[in-house]
Amino acid sequence: MIGAFAHLLERLAFTPQRKGKLAHLVQYFGTRPDPERGLALGALTGDLALRAVTPSLLRGLVAARVDAELFALSHDFVGDLAETIALIWPGEGHGQDVALADLVAELQATGRAGLPQVIASRLDQMPPSQRYAYLKLATGALRVGVSARLARQALAGFGGLDLTEIEEIWHGLAPPYVALFAWAEGGMKPVSAALAPFRPVMLSTATERAALGVLDPRDFIAEWKWDGIRVQAVSEGGTRRLYSRTGDDISAAFPDVIAAMDFEGAVDGELLVRRGDQIAPFGDLQTRLGRKVVSRKLLESHPAALRLYDLLLWQGHDWRAEPFTARRAALEAVAAGLEPARIDLSPLLAFDDWDALAALRADPPEAVIEGVMIKHRASSYLGGRIRGHWFKWKREPMRVDAVLLYAQRGHGRRSGYYSDFTFGLWEGDALVPVGKAYFGFTDAELRELDRFVRNNTLERFGPVRAVAPTRVVEVAFEGVNRSARHKSGVAMRFPRISRLRNDKPATEADHLSALLAHLPEA
Repeated sequence: MIGAFAHLLERLAFTPQRKGKLAHLVQYFGTRPDPERGLALGALTGDLALRAVTPSLLRGLVAARVDAELFALSHDFVGDLAETIALIWPGEGHGQDVALADLVAELQATGRAGLPQVIASRLDQMPPSQRYAYLKLATGALRVGVSARLARQALAGFGGLDLTEIEEIWHGLAPPYVALFAWAEGGMKPVSAALAPFRPVMLSTATERAALGVLDPRDFIAEWKWDGIRVQAVSEGGTRRLYSRTGDDISAAFPDVIAAMDFEGAVDGELLVRRGDQIAPFGDLQTRLGRKVVSRKLLESHPAALRLYDLLLWQGHDWRAEPFTARRAALEAVAAGLEPARIDLSPLLAFDDWDALAALRADPPEAVIEGVMIKHRASSYLGGRIRGHWFKWKREPMRVDAVLLYAQRGHGRRSGYYSDFTFGLWEGDALVPVGKAYFGFTDAELRELDRFVRNNTLERFGPVRAVAPTRVVEVAFEGVNRSARHKSGVAMRFPRISRLRNDKPATEADHLSALLAHLPEA
Protein backbone atom coordinates (compact mmCIF):
# COMPACT_ATOMS: atom_id res chain seq x y z
CA MET A 1 0.00 0.00 0.00
CA ILE A 2 1.14 3.58 -0.64
CA GLY A 3 0.74 4.32 3.09
CA ALA A 4 3.34 1.73 4.08
CA PHE A 5 5.68 2.93 1.32
CA ALA A 6 5.25 6.51 2.54
CA HIS A 7 6.15 5.43 6.08
CA LEU A 8 9.26 3.65 4.75
CA LEU A 9 10.45 6.72 2.82
CA GLU A 10 9.95 8.92 5.87
CA ARG A 11 12.00 6.61 8.09
CA LEU A 12 14.75 6.28 5.48
CA ALA A 13 14.96 10.05 4.98
CA PHE A 14 15.34 10.76 8.67
CA THR A 15 17.70 7.89 9.51
CA PRO A 16 21.27 9.00 8.74
CA GLN A 17 23.00 5.79 9.82
CA ARG A 18 23.56 3.10 7.22
CA LYS A 19 22.72 0.30 9.66
CA GLY A 20 19.45 2.01 10.55
CA LYS A 21 18.43 2.30 6.91
CA LEU A 22 19.19 -1.39 6.37
CA ALA A 23 17.05 -2.30 9.38
CA HIS A 24 14.09 -0.30 8.04
CA LEU A 25 14.36 -1.96 4.63
CA VAL A 26 14.66 -5.48 6.07
CA GLN A 27 11.57 -4.87 8.20
CA TYR A 28 9.63 -3.57 5.19
CA PHE A 29 10.59 -6.56 3.03
CA GLY A 30 9.52 -8.92 5.82
CA THR A 31 6.13 -7.33 6.50
CA ARG A 32 4.88 -6.31 3.04
CA PRO A 33 3.49 -8.76 0.47
CA ASP A 34 4.34 -9.33 -3.18
CA PRO A 35 4.32 -7.42 -5.49
CA GLU A 36 4.41 -4.38 -3.19
CA ARG A 37 7.85 -5.01 -1.71
CA GLY A 38 9.34 -5.76 -5.11
CA LEU A 39 7.97 -2.54 -6.58
CA ALA A 40 9.40 -0.60 -3.65
CA LEU A 41 12.77 -2.28 -4.22
CA GLY A 42 12.59 -1.37 -7.92
CA ALA A 43 11.82 2.25 -7.03
CA LEU A 44 14.80 2.41 -4.66
CA THR A 45 17.21 0.86 -7.18
CA GLY A 46 15.97 3.01 -10.07
CA ASP A 47 14.78 -0.04 -12.05
CA LEU A 48 11.07 0.72 -11.93
CA ALA A 49 10.16 1.88 -15.45
CA LEU A 50 7.56 4.63 -15.04
CA ARG A 51 6.60 7.47 -17.32
CA ALA A 52 8.73 10.50 -16.52
CA VAL A 53 6.74 13.00 -14.47
CA THR A 54 8.65 16.25 -14.90
CA PRO A 55 8.96 19.17 -12.46
CA SER A 56 7.26 21.43 -15.02
CA LEU A 57 4.24 19.11 -15.10
CA LEU A 58 3.98 19.22 -11.30
CA ARG A 59 4.39 23.00 -11.21
CA GLY A 60 1.59 23.29 -13.74
CA LEU A 61 -0.67 21.16 -11.55
CA VAL A 62 -0.07 23.17 -8.40
CA ALA A 63 -0.39 26.50 -10.24
CA ALA A 64 -4.01 25.66 -10.95
CA ARG A 65 -4.75 25.05 -7.26
CA VAL A 66 -2.50 27.34 -5.20
CA ASP A 67 -1.57 31.03 -5.29
CA ALA A 68 1.74 31.41 -7.13
CA GLU A 69 3.37 33.66 -4.51
CA LEU A 70 2.32 31.38 -1.66
CA PHE A 71 3.74 28.37 -3.49
CA ALA A 72 7.02 30.18 -4.27
CA LEU A 73 7.49 31.13 -0.62
CA SER A 74 6.59 27.64 0.54
CA HIS A 75 8.95 25.99 -1.94
CA ASP A 76 11.73 28.32 -0.83
CA PHE A 77 11.15 27.31 2.78
CA VAL A 78 10.73 23.54 2.22
CA GLY A 79 13.28 23.16 -0.57
CA ASP A 80 11.90 19.94 -2.11
CA LEU A 81 9.28 20.22 -4.88
CA ALA A 82 7.43 16.97 -4.10
CA GLU A 83 7.33 17.72 -0.38
CA THR A 84 6.09 21.27 -1.00
CA ILE A 85 3.25 20.08 -3.24
CA ALA A 86 2.33 17.31 -0.79
CA LEU A 87 2.00 19.84 2.03
CA ILE A 88 0.36 22.72 0.17
CA TRP A 89 -2.08 20.75 -2.00
CA PRO A 90 -5.60 21.79 -0.87
CA GLY A 91 -7.78 19.31 1.02
CA GLU A 92 -6.98 16.69 3.62
CA GLY A 93 -7.36 13.68 1.35
CA HIS A 94 -9.41 11.05 3.15
CA GLY A 95 -9.49 8.45 0.39
CA GLN A 96 -8.70 4.80 0.98
CA ASP A 97 -5.11 3.59 1.04
CA VAL A 98 -4.30 2.47 -2.51
CA ALA A 99 -2.22 -0.54 -3.49
CA LEU A 100 1.25 0.38 -4.73
CA ALA A 101 0.78 -2.02 -7.66
CA ASP A 102 -2.36 -0.18 -8.78
CA LEU A 103 -0.61 3.19 -8.71
CA VAL A 104 2.37 1.86 -10.66
CA ALA A 105 0.14 0.21 -13.26
CA GLU A 106 -1.87 3.41 -13.64
CA LEU A 107 1.23 5.55 -14.20
CA GLN A 108 2.61 3.05 -16.69
CA ALA A 109 -0.62 2.84 -18.68
CA THR A 110 -1.54 6.53 -18.77
CA GLY A 111 -0.45 8.57 -21.79
CA ARG A 112 1.43 11.82 -21.34
CA ALA A 113 -1.66 13.92 -22.06
CA GLY A 114 -3.65 12.16 -19.36
CA LEU A 115 -1.03 12.25 -16.62
CA PRO A 116 -1.95 15.68 -15.14
CA GLN A 117 -5.56 14.67 -14.55
CA VAL A 118 -4.61 11.27 -13.10
CA ILE A 119 -2.00 12.72 -10.75
CA ALA A 120 -4.27 15.54 -9.59
CA SER A 121 -7.06 13.07 -8.83
CA ARG A 122 -4.74 10.91 -6.77
CA LEU A 123 -3.40 13.92 -4.85
CA ASP A 124 -6.98 14.93 -4.02
CA GLN A 125 -7.58 11.54 -2.41
CA MET A 126 -4.33 11.23 -0.43
CA PRO A 127 -3.15 12.74 2.85
CA PRO A 128 0.16 14.69 2.72
CA SER A 129 2.50 11.81 3.62
CA GLN A 130 1.04 9.62 0.88
CA ARG A 131 1.12 12.48 -1.63
CA TYR A 132 4.83 12.86 -0.96
CA ALA A 133 5.51 9.15 -1.51
CA TYR A 134 3.35 9.09 -4.63
CA LEU A 135 5.13 12.05 -6.20
CA LYS A 136 8.54 10.58 -5.35
CA LEU A 137 7.45 7.31 -6.94
CA ALA A 138 6.17 9.07 -10.05
CA THR A 139 9.26 11.22 -10.58
CA GLY A 140 11.79 8.56 -9.58
CA ALA A 141 13.68 11.14 -7.48
CA LEU A 142 13.44 9.45 -4.07
CA ARG A 143 16.54 11.04 -2.48
CA VAL A 144 16.30 9.18 0.83
CA GLY A 145 19.99 8.31 1.13
CA VAL A 146 19.65 4.75 -0.21
CA SER A 147 21.85 3.64 -3.10
CA ALA A 148 20.86 0.77 -5.38
CA ARG A 149 23.56 -1.38 -3.80
CA LEU A 150 22.37 -0.60 -0.27
CA ALA A 151 18.83 -1.66 -1.26
CA ARG A 152 20.17 -4.94 -2.65
CA GLN A 153 22.23 -5.41 0.50
CA ALA A 154 19.05 -5.06 2.55
CA LEU A 155 17.48 -7.82 0.45
CA ALA A 156 20.53 -9.97 1.13
CA GLY A 157 20.20 -9.31 4.85
CA PHE A 158 16.48 -10.08 4.76
CA GLY A 159 17.01 -13.49 3.16
CA GLY A 160 20.43 -14.37 4.56
CA LEU A 161 21.77 -14.33 1.00
CA ASP A 162 25.15 -13.48 -0.45
CA LEU A 163 25.03 -9.96 -1.96
CA THR A 164 27.43 -11.05 -4.70
CA GLU A 165 25.02 -13.79 -5.78
CA ILE A 166 22.16 -11.28 -5.96
CA GLU A 167 24.21 -8.85 -8.04
CA GLU A 168 25.28 -11.59 -10.45
CA ILE A 169 21.69 -12.34 -11.47
CA TRP A 170 20.25 -8.84 -10.99
CA HIS A 171 20.45 -7.78 -14.65
CA GLY A 172 18.32 -10.69 -15.78
CA LEU A 173 15.45 -9.82 -13.43
CA ALA A 174 12.86 -7.04 -13.29
CA PRO A 175 10.43 -5.55 -10.76
CA PRO A 176 8.47 -6.75 -8.84
CA TYR A 177 11.16 -9.45 -8.26
CA VAL A 178 8.70 -12.11 -7.08
CA ALA A 179 11.15 -14.94 -7.79
CA LEU A 180 13.92 -13.05 -6.02
CA PHE A 181 11.88 -12.65 -2.84
CA ALA A 182 10.80 -16.29 -3.06
CA TRP A 183 14.49 -17.24 -3.08
CA ALA A 184 15.11 -14.98 -0.08
CA GLU A 185 12.40 -16.88 1.78
CA GLY A 186 13.88 -20.32 1.12
CA GLY A 187 12.90 -21.01 -2.47
CA MET A 188 14.98 -21.78 -5.53
CA LYS A 189 17.55 -19.31 -6.79
CA PRO A 190 16.25 -17.51 -9.94
CA VAL A 191 18.10 -18.10 -13.17
CA SER A 192 19.22 -14.90 -14.89
CA ALA A 193 18.04 -14.49 -18.45
CA ALA A 194 20.58 -11.74 -19.16
CA LEU A 195 23.07 -12.10 -22.00
CA ALA A 196 26.62 -11.02 -21.17
CA PRO A 197 25.61 -10.14 -17.59
CA PHE A 198 27.35 -7.81 -15.18
CA ARG A 199 29.40 -9.30 -12.34
CA PRO A 200 30.02 -7.39 -9.08
CA VAL A 201 33.12 -5.20 -9.30
CA MET A 202 35.90 -5.36 -6.72
CA LEU A 203 36.56 -2.03 -5.02
CA SER A 204 39.46 -0.57 -3.06
CA THR A 205 39.79 1.19 0.28
CA ALA A 206 41.55 4.52 0.71
CA THR A 207 44.91 4.50 2.46
CA GLU A 208 47.69 6.83 3.60
CA ARG A 209 51.45 6.48 4.02
CA ALA A 210 51.22 5.77 7.75
CA ALA A 211 48.79 2.90 7.23
CA LEU A 212 51.05 1.29 4.62
CA GLY A 213 53.92 1.12 7.11
CA VAL A 214 52.56 -2.07 8.72
CA LEU A 215 52.36 -3.87 5.35
CA ASP A 216 55.20 -5.70 3.59
CA PRO A 217 55.65 -4.03 0.16
CA ARG A 218 56.87 -7.35 -1.26
CA ASP A 219 53.32 -8.71 -0.92
CA PHE A 220 51.85 -6.04 -3.19
CA ILE A 221 51.94 -4.72 -6.73
CA ALA A 222 51.06 -1.18 -7.78
CA GLU A 223 49.72 0.56 -10.88
CA TRP A 224 48.54 4.04 -11.76
CA LYS A 225 45.03 5.20 -10.85
CA TRP A 226 43.76 6.73 -14.08
CA ASP A 227 41.18 9.52 -14.12
CA GLY A 228 38.41 7.88 -16.13
CA ILE A 229 35.50 5.70 -15.08
CA ARG A 230 35.76 2.13 -13.89
CA VAL A 231 34.00 -0.30 -16.22
CA GLN A 232 33.45 -3.98 -16.82
CA ALA A 233 33.59 -5.20 -20.43
CA VAL A 234 31.72 -8.44 -21.11
CA SER A 235 31.75 -10.39 -24.38
CA GLU A 236 29.88 -13.68 -24.26
CA GLY A 237 28.11 -15.71 -26.93
CA GLY A 238 28.27 -12.93 -29.48
CA THR A 239 26.83 -10.31 -27.10
CA ARG A 240 29.09 -7.43 -26.05
CA ARG A 241 28.29 -5.05 -23.24
CA LEU A 242 30.06 -2.32 -21.31
CA TYR A 243 28.93 -1.69 -17.73
CA SER A 244 29.71 1.04 -15.21
CA ARG A 245 30.98 -0.16 -11.83
CA THR A 246 27.40 0.04 -10.49
CA GLY A 247 26.08 -2.18 -13.28
CA ASP A 248 24.57 0.44 -15.61
CA ASP A 249 24.78 -0.58 -19.27
CA ILE A 250 26.70 2.20 -21.08
CA SER A 251 27.41 0.27 -24.29
CA ALA A 252 25.50 2.68 -26.56
CA ALA A 253 27.81 5.58 -25.69
CA PHE A 254 31.01 3.68 -26.59
CA PRO A 255 30.58 1.70 -29.83
CA ASP A 256 34.28 2.11 -30.62
CA VAL A 257 35.24 0.16 -27.48
CA ILE A 258 32.49 -2.41 -28.07
CA ALA A 259 33.86 -3.05 -31.58
CA ALA A 260 37.34 -3.70 -30.16
CA MET A 261 36.17 -6.27 -27.56
CA ASP A 262 37.41 -9.22 -29.59
CA PHE A 263 37.53 -11.75 -26.75
CA GLU A 264 35.23 -14.18 -24.95
CA GLY A 265 34.88 -13.37 -21.27
CA ALA A 266 34.77 -10.44 -18.85
CA VAL A 267 37.48 -7.91 -17.99
CA ASP A 268 37.80 -4.98 -15.59
CA GLY A 269 39.38 -1.68 -16.52
CA GLU A 270 39.28 2.10 -16.82
CA LEU A 271 37.39 3.82 -19.62
CA LEU A 272 39.30 6.80 -21.02
CA VAL A 273 39.48 9.12 -23.99
CA ARG A 274 42.80 8.43 -25.68
CA ARG A 275 44.44 10.15 -28.62
CA GLY A 276 47.49 8.15 -29.60
CA ASP A 277 49.59 7.75 -26.46
CA GLN A 278 47.96 10.76 -24.79
CA ILE A 279 45.21 10.24 -22.19
CA ALA A 280 42.72 13.12 -22.29
CA PRO A 281 41.31 14.89 -19.21
CA PHE A 282 38.15 13.51 -17.64
CA GLY A 283 36.09 16.34 -19.16
CA ASP A 284 36.66 14.84 -22.62
CA LEU A 285 35.30 11.49 -21.45
CA GLN A 286 32.33 13.21 -19.85
CA THR A 287 31.34 14.45 -23.31
CA ARG A 288 30.66 10.83 -24.29
CA LEU A 289 28.86 9.69 -21.12
CA GLY A 290 25.09 9.27 -21.10
CA ARG A 291 24.64 9.35 -24.88
CA LYS A 292 22.34 6.91 -26.63
CA VAL A 293 23.79 7.75 -30.05
CA VAL A 294 27.33 8.97 -30.75
CA SER A 295 28.03 10.93 -33.92
CA ARG A 296 30.88 10.09 -36.26
CA LYS A 297 32.37 13.50 -35.50
CA LEU A 298 32.42 12.80 -31.76
CA LEU A 299 33.90 9.34 -32.29
CA GLU A 300 36.73 10.95 -34.23
CA SER A 301 37.33 13.88 -31.88
CA HIS A 302 36.89 11.95 -28.60
CA PRO A 303 38.02 8.35 -29.27
CA ALA A 304 37.39 6.08 -26.28
CA ALA A 305 39.74 3.38 -25.05
CA LEU A 306 39.83 0.75 -22.31
CA ARG A 307 42.86 0.28 -20.06
CA LEU A 308 42.73 -3.19 -18.51
CA TYR A 309 43.13 -3.79 -14.77
CA ASP A 310 41.91 -7.32 -14.12
CA LEU A 311 40.36 -10.51 -15.49
CA LEU A 312 37.09 -12.11 -14.37
CA LEU A 313 36.31 -14.73 -17.04
CA TRP A 314 38.25 -15.99 -20.06
CA GLN A 315 38.26 -19.08 -22.26
CA GLY A 316 35.35 -20.59 -20.32
CA HIS A 317 37.16 -20.31 -16.97
CA ASP A 318 36.11 -18.16 -14.00
CA TRP A 319 39.36 -16.53 -12.85
CA ARG A 320 37.98 -14.62 -9.88
CA ALA A 321 39.08 -17.15 -7.26
CA GLU A 322 42.64 -17.19 -8.63
CA PRO A 323 45.32 -14.97 -7.01
CA PHE A 324 45.99 -11.60 -8.62
CA THR A 325 49.35 -12.75 -10.02
CA ALA A 326 47.68 -15.56 -11.97
CA ARG A 327 44.92 -13.27 -13.22
CA ARG A 328 47.48 -10.70 -14.30
CA ALA A 329 49.46 -13.25 -16.31
CA ALA A 330 46.29 -14.38 -18.10
CA LEU A 331 45.22 -10.76 -18.63
CA GLU A 332 48.48 -10.09 -20.43
CA ALA A 333 47.61 -12.92 -22.83
CA VAL A 334 44.14 -11.43 -23.39
CA ALA A 335 45.55 -7.97 -24.10
CA ALA A 336 48.13 -9.36 -26.55
CA GLY A 337 45.33 -10.38 -28.92
CA LEU A 338 43.47 -7.05 -28.89
CA GLU A 339 43.79 -3.79 -30.82
CA PRO A 340 46.20 -1.77 -28.62
CA ALA A 341 44.88 1.60 -29.77
CA ARG A 342 41.48 0.79 -28.21
CA ILE A 343 42.28 -1.75 -25.45
CA ASP A 344 45.61 -1.98 -23.67
CA LEU A 345 47.07 -3.09 -20.35
CA SER A 346 47.61 -0.88 -17.33
CA PRO A 347 51.38 -1.04 -16.60
CA LEU A 348 52.74 -2.20 -13.26
CA LEU A 349 55.03 0.09 -11.28
CA ALA A 350 58.48 -0.93 -10.07
CA PHE A 351 59.13 -0.14 -6.38
CA ASP A 352 61.12 -1.72 -3.56
CA ASP A 353 59.56 0.06 -0.60
CA TRP A 354 56.74 2.44 0.27
CA ASP A 355 58.99 5.49 0.07
CA ALA A 356 59.85 4.62 -3.53
CA LEU A 357 56.14 4.27 -4.34
CA ALA A 358 55.46 7.59 -2.58
CA ALA A 359 57.99 9.24 -4.88
CA LEU A 360 56.26 7.82 -7.96
CA ARG A 361 52.86 8.93 -6.63
CA ALA A 362 54.13 12.46 -6.06
CA ASP A 363 55.46 12.82 -9.60
CA PRO A 364 53.32 10.85 -12.08
CA PRO A 365 54.17 10.95 -15.80
CA GLU A 366 50.75 12.38 -16.74
CA ALA A 367 48.60 15.03 -15.09
CA VAL A 368 45.44 12.90 -15.47
CA ILE A 369 46.78 10.28 -13.06
CA GLU A 370 44.95 10.47 -9.72
CA GLY A 371 47.38 8.39 -7.65
CA VAL A 372 48.30 4.72 -7.34
CA MET A 373 46.41 1.47 -6.84
CA ILE A 374 47.99 -1.10 -4.52
CA LYS A 375 46.88 -4.76 -4.79
CA HIS A 376 47.83 -7.81 -2.75
CA ARG A 377 49.50 -10.40 -4.95
CA ALA A 378 47.37 -13.21 -3.47
CA SER A 379 44.04 -11.36 -3.57
CA SER A 380 41.05 -13.03 -5.20
CA TYR A 381 38.61 -10.92 -7.19
CA LEU A 382 35.69 -10.41 -4.81
CA GLY A 383 32.71 -8.13 -5.37
CA GLY A 384 32.52 -5.08 -3.12
CA ARG A 385 35.06 -3.36 -0.89
CA ILE A 386 37.22 -6.06 0.73
CA ARG A 387 39.43 -4.60 3.43
CA GLY A 388 43.11 -5.42 3.18
CA HIS A 389 43.13 -6.60 -0.45
CA TRP A 390 43.15 -3.50 -2.63
CA PHE A 391 44.06 0.07 -1.69
CA LYS A 392 43.88 3.42 -3.47
CA TRP A 393 46.47 5.99 -2.51
CA LYS A 394 45.31 9.17 -4.19
CA ARG A 395 47.39 12.27 -4.71
CA GLU A 396 46.80 15.12 -2.31
CA PRO A 397 43.70 17.09 -3.37
CA MET A 398 44.07 20.49 -4.94
CA ARG A 399 42.70 23.39 -2.90
CA VAL A 400 41.56 26.96 -3.40
CA ASP A 401 40.01 29.52 -1.07
CA ALA A 402 36.70 30.63 -2.58
CA VAL A 403 33.85 33.00 -1.68
CA LEU A 404 30.27 31.78 -1.15
CA LEU A 405 27.90 33.34 -3.70
CA TYR A 406 24.67 31.31 -3.70
CA ALA A 407 22.95 28.70 -1.55
CA GLN A 408 20.07 26.29 -2.05
CA ARG A 409 18.22 24.00 0.32
CA GLY A 410 19.20 20.36 0.47
CA HIS A 411 17.00 17.28 0.22
CA GLY A 412 15.88 14.56 2.56
CA ARG A 413 17.08 15.12 6.09
CA ARG A 414 18.86 18.29 4.86
CA SER A 415 15.67 19.86 3.50
CA GLY A 416 15.59 22.23 6.49
CA TYR A 417 19.09 23.58 5.78
CA TYR A 418 20.85 25.51 3.07
CA SER A 419 23.45 22.91 2.17
CA ASP A 420 24.14 23.26 -1.59
CA PHE A 421 26.62 26.07 -2.15
CA THR A 422 27.95 27.87 -5.22
CA PHE A 423 31.29 29.58 -4.77
CA GLY A 424 33.49 31.89 -6.84
CA LEU A 425 37.00 33.20 -7.34
CA TRP A 426 38.26 36.65 -8.21
CA GLU A 427 38.79 37.67 -11.82
CA GLY A 428 39.97 41.24 -11.68
CA ASP A 429 37.53 43.07 -9.40
CA ALA A 430 34.65 40.61 -9.93
CA LEU A 431 33.81 37.22 -8.42
CA VAL A 432 33.23 34.50 -11.04
CA PRO A 433 31.31 31.30 -10.09
CA VAL A 434 33.59 28.28 -10.47
CA GLY A 435 31.74 25.39 -8.84
CA LYS A 436 29.18 23.92 -6.47
CA ALA A 437 29.58 21.70 -3.40
CA TYR A 438 27.18 20.07 -1.00
CA PHE A 439 29.42 17.96 1.23
CA GLY A 440 32.75 17.95 3.02
CA PHE A 441 31.58 19.92 6.06
CA THR A 442 30.55 18.63 9.47
CA ASP A 443 27.01 18.92 10.85
CA ALA A 444 28.15 21.80 13.07
CA GLU A 445 29.68 23.58 10.07
CA LEU A 446 26.47 23.01 8.11
CA ARG A 447 24.47 24.75 10.83
CA GLU A 448 26.97 27.61 10.83
CA LEU A 449 26.73 28.00 7.05
CA ASP A 450 22.93 27.81 7.18
CA ARG A 451 22.82 30.66 9.71
CA PHE A 452 25.13 32.71 7.53
CA VAL A 453 22.86 32.24 4.50
CA ARG A 454 19.72 33.21 6.40
CA ASN A 455 21.34 36.30 7.92
CA ASN A 456 23.13 37.48 4.79
CA THR A 457 20.66 36.95 1.94
CA LEU A 458 20.75 39.68 -0.70
CA GLU A 459 18.30 38.30 -3.30
CA ARG A 460 16.06 35.31 -3.83
CA PHE A 461 15.67 33.39 -7.09
CA GLY A 462 13.04 30.76 -6.35
CA PRO A 463 14.72 28.23 -4.03
CA VAL A 464 18.15 29.86 -4.48
CA ARG A 465 19.49 32.70 -2.33
CA ALA A 466 22.27 35.08 -3.31
CA VAL A 467 24.34 35.90 -0.25
CA ALA A 468 26.68 38.71 0.68
CA PRO A 469 30.11 37.77 -0.76
CA THR A 470 31.91 37.86 2.57
CA ARG A 471 32.30 34.21 3.57
CA VAL A 472 35.43 32.29 2.52
CA VAL A 473 35.62 28.49 2.37
CA GLU A 474 38.47 26.21 1.44
CA VAL A 475 37.43 23.98 -1.47
CA ALA A 476 39.25 20.70 -2.12
CA PHE A 477 38.96 19.04 -5.54
CA GLU A 478 40.53 16.22 -7.53
CA GLY A 479 41.17 18.01 -10.81
CA VAL A 480 40.00 20.68 -13.21
CA ASN A 481 39.05 20.63 -16.88
CA ARG A 482 38.09 23.22 -19.44
CA SER A 483 34.33 23.62 -19.84
CA ALA A 484 32.31 25.80 -22.21
CA ARG A 485 29.26 25.33 -19.96
CA HIS A 486 30.69 27.45 -17.15
CA LYS A 487 31.30 31.18 -17.23
CA SER A 488 34.73 30.67 -15.72
CA GLY A 489 35.66 28.31 -18.57
CA VAL A 490 36.60 25.48 -16.21
CA ALA A 491 34.89 22.70 -14.25
CA MET A 492 36.18 21.16 -11.01
CA ARG A 493 36.23 17.41 -10.31
CA PHE A 494 34.62 16.30 -7.02
CA PRO A 495 34.67 19.68 -5.25
CA ARG A 496 33.88 19.69 -1.53
CA ILE A 497 34.09 22.27 1.22
CA SER A 498 37.00 21.08 3.34
CA ARG A 499 37.29 23.98 5.78
CA LEU A 500 35.56 27.20 6.80
CA ARG A 501 38.05 30.05 6.53
CA ASN A 502 36.69 32.32 9.25
CA ASP A 503 40.18 33.80 9.52
CA LYS A 504 40.24 35.10 5.95
CA PRO A 505 38.45 38.14 4.44
CA ALA A 506 36.85 37.73 1.02
CA THR A 507 39.35 40.11 -0.55
CA GLU A 508 42.09 37.55 0.16
CA ALA A 509 40.33 34.64 -1.55
CA ASP A 510 42.08 33.09 -4.55
CA HIS A 511 41.94 34.40 -8.10
CA LEU A 512 40.76 32.39 -11.10
CA SER A 513 44.37 32.09 -12.22
CA ALA A 514 45.03 29.81 -9.23
CA LEU A 515 42.44 27.36 -10.58
CA LEU A 516 43.61 27.66 -14.19
CA ALA A 517 47.10 26.70 -13.06
CA HIS A 518 45.75 23.20 -12.28
CA LEU A 519 44.57 22.53 -15.84
CA PRO A 520 46.26 19.37 -17.23
CA GLU A 521 47.88 21.23 -20.11
CA ALA A 522 49.17 24.01 -17.81
